[in-house]
Order: sequence, then C-alpha cells, then structure tokens
Amino acid sequence: MSFSEPQDINAATVTNHRPDNKTRRYDRQLRLWAASGQEALESSKVLVISASATSTSILKNLVLPGIGQFTIIDDKTVTPEDAGNNFFLNGNRSIGRLRAEEAVACLCELNDGVEGISDTSNFERRFNSDPSFLAAYTMVIAHNLHPTLLDKVAEFLWADLSLPALIVIRSAGFLAEFFIQFHEHHVIESHSENLPSLRIDKPFSSLLEHAMSLDFANMDPTDHGHIPYIIILVRAMEEWRSSHDGKIPKTYQEKKAFRRAILDMRVKVDEENFEEAESQAYRCWTETTVPPDIADLLSDPVLSQLSLDSPQFYHLLEALRQFTLQPPYTLPLTSTLPDMKADTANYIRLQRLYKEKAEEDKKIFRGLVRVPVDEAVVDLFVRNAHHLKLMWGTKWGQLDKDPAALVSALSEDPEFASIHLAFSALSSYIVKNGQNSGPLAPTEEELLAEVKTLLGGVQISGVAETLKNAVGELARTPTADVPNTAAFMGGVIAQETIKIITKQYVPQRGYCVIDLVDSKTGVVQG
Repeated sequence: MSFSEPQDINAATVTNHRPDNKTRRYDRQLRLWAASGQEALESSKVLVISASATSTSILKNLVLPGIGQFTIIDDKTVTPEDAGNNFFLNGNRSIGRLRAEEAVACLCELNDGVEGISDTSNFERRFNSDPSFLAAYTMVIAHNLHPTLLDKVAEFLWADLSLPALIVIRSAGFLAEFFIQFHEHHVIESHSENLPSLRIDKPFSSLLEHAMSLDFANMDPTDHGHIPYIIILVRAMEEWRSSHDGKIPKTYQEKKAFRRAILDMRVKVDEENFEEAESQAYRCWTETTVPPDIADLLSDPVLSQLSLDSPQFYHLLEALRQFTLQPPYTLPLTSTLPDMKADTANYIRLQRLYKEKAEEDKKIFRGLVRVPVDEAVVDLFVRNAHHLKLMWGTKWGQLDKDPAALVSALSEDPEFASIHLAFSALSSYIVKNGQNSGPLAPTEEELLAEVKTLLGGVQISGVAETLKNAVGELARTPTADVPNTAAFMGGVIAQETIKIITKQYVPQRGYCVIDLVDSKTGVVQG
C-alpha cells in the first residue's frame, strides 16, 4: 500500500464542521491554489479594454473562480456582428445598446460574489487625459487595441515598477498571440512536480538513529516487507561507509555492488520495498546541494544591499542564503515525502521524523530573517524553498524593434515566428492606414511588404510559404473575433492572469502564439 503526505491531506480535508458555502463553491480551485491564492484573487481588480468576444471569454473564466472586481471599458454599441459572436450579450436584444453594460450584466450573472463595473467612456480620451487611473488595477488586459494606443499604454505601465502588469492579446480568425508585460515577478508556490531532496546522503541524526535502531535480521517478515525505502537506503549506506573507510560508492562496480547489497537484505524474493530501494539507490551518492537555479538567486548582488524598504521576498532570500552557509549546506528540509511501499505505522513514523526536522530547520531560518515577516509567509517560503522562481520580464514590442532578433526567431522556429510577424505586420499596416474610411482590408502583398520592413530587408530562404500562409490568414480575416478562438484564448489568458495575481505557478514568458488552424501553440522568445 502506498501513502503520500497523509498529514497534509488530513489537515486540508478533515474538519469538525461542514464547509461554508464559499468553500463548497470554490472547492476544486482551492485544491489548486489554496486559501492564500483565493484571497489574492478576491482582492484583485482587473481592467479589460473592450467588450469583444475574446475579452468576455477571458472574464468568464475569471468571474467563475471569484475574482474580486472587474471593469470593462468600452464606449461602443453592440453591432449585429457582436450579437453573433459574443456569447455574453443578449443576442439581438443587445443590438444598439452599450456593449460594456450588456456584457457586464451577463457576466455578473455567473457569480453573485463578483463586482462588475461597466465604464462606457472612450478609453483613448480617458487615457490621454489622465493615465494614472490604471494604477488602481491589479492587471490590465487589452485585446486588439489600436497599435499606437497600445504602445502608449505599454510605455506608461512600464515606466513605474508599482504599476500593474499588462497582457496584450492580438487575434484574427483562427490565429492569435499574447504577451505578458511585467517588470519582476516572484513565485514562491511554483507547484513543481519535482520532489525536493530527501537528504538520504546527509541523513539528519534522528533519521540515522531510527534507521540503525531497527533489527532487520529478527524482524517479522511482514514488517520487514514494509520498511520504507528511505530507511533501507540510510541503513545500507551507513553500513557501506563503515566497511569502506567512510566513503560512498563512486565507481560503476561499487555502485553495482551497493545495489546488490540492498537486494541481499531481503528475506523474501518479492519484497517490493527493497526493489524500490534498489531503484532509488542513486540518491545515496547524489550529493544534496543547493539547486543551481536557487543558487543563482542567492548569488544576486542585490542581497548584499538590502534595506528595510527592500521587498520582503529579497529579505527571505537573504535569510535562505545564510541558512545554506551552515552545515549541512543545503536548503531547509521539507516534510513532503513521495509515495512508497510502507504500512501506515512506518510511513507516519517516517513522516514525523521529517516533520520534526523540518520544524527545526524552519526555526533556524526564522532566526535569520531580519525584518518582520508573518509566520505563515515564513512557513510557505520554507516549504517551497526548493522551487522558488524570480522572473524578469520585458516591455511589449521590444522584439519588433530588433530586426536581427526577428530574423533569428524566424530561422529557429519559422512556423510560430511567421504568425508573430504577420500580426506585427498587420499592426504596422493599421498604423499607416487606420485612418482611412471603410473596413480594414489589407492584401497579402501589403502585409508581406510590412514583414520585409520588420526584418530589415533580410531575405530568409525556406520560409516564404510559411510566411505566406500566416499572412494570408490575417489578410482573409483581419478583424474576425471568432467564437472558437475567443473561447480558447479566454481559458488561456484567464489562467495566466490567475498565475500573476496569485503568484502561484509559473507564468508564460515571450510571445505565446496560437494556431487553431493546425491546433498548435508555441512561444517566440523576445
């Protein structure tokens, strides 16, 4: 029988009273981002520019999980085209009415705990008059905003670290892309699937004492078949060291002999726990150190220049750096254990050992923190210390200002870079021709000319057909906001928005390109 984190599961699921309505409503997502993530979501305010089909699809996926407040700013009225492709309008009854008001009314019906605001002012005039109103929001989402206005918004939000992140979405027909503009984003709960080290090569004293205290030779066969593999490995490694001058297996032959010694400890040929230990034997000679990506964070020069006003995350990183300078020169231990062959009593005893040591490490870490930090934050940081992320973003549009980078992207990934270039070519065309009366109707030749300009006139062999296909789709449907693409983008963008707001999971970087013609997604870095 296998067990995994019974203490954590019990703590999360066993209660002495029935959960309230809110907990029952959000039960599934609480399992994904816990109460801390839900609190962040409910405290957030999101501004969405335009009530397009894509915008309302995004909001649908934010309203359902309980975002605190959303605002749609849009001065347009509903057209027959809107009524045909936007599921969050009241069909033909909405035609002629203000699009923002109609969309907000429909979206608010999905969750009575969410506040929706319709702002029917003209976004461009309001922004040009006083752009500081954007500072009131947690996130700004812009779909198919006019390129010139979009650049101004991106420039304004990039100018100040305290201003919200921006998600830019461009879509036409069955093609789309999005980009997240942020300065710096740290993630404590990245929810990595990789388990942290169990410190089998550097067993703490209580674990070693427990492993050596068991009488393997005279143990009941049933109990013998349920010894956790961690205990087996610690015991086997200690016995190996005692007969090899304190050294661990290094050569291939020594490692082979060590694995054979583990299997020789079996009293029955079918003891799965010893087979499990043999398969995990590499942990004994794999030294537990600070993971390279965490070591990079701890070597940041900013940690030597902290002040009381420095972000809390950096103070926690500095405490972590000091912790790793002490024996055994590792990150704090976590009480999380993997699945393994063991009975209930053995597993819980092992987890108790890890939990007690994890509490000791956390206490030492707490003593190294030099600024006031809530105990819950310290606990969260220590539990996730093996998978911390610190990301630095880039400003929207920087890639398109670098012809050499575009050429490189097109050479490395022609398919998705071509779609990105097609969107950028369409944006350039709109800037040059957007004031003309009549519907937007670029030709393939006009868009390909814009692509050539973006590339600095460089010709790249072997990509002409790929570029022509991407440009052709946008020339065919330059303004089409089709329900299929809107629905897909709605889920993807809402997911990325939640990552940024909750600071959980790792958000997408670069230009994420979606090709629903061939059902593919890819990323163009920039």
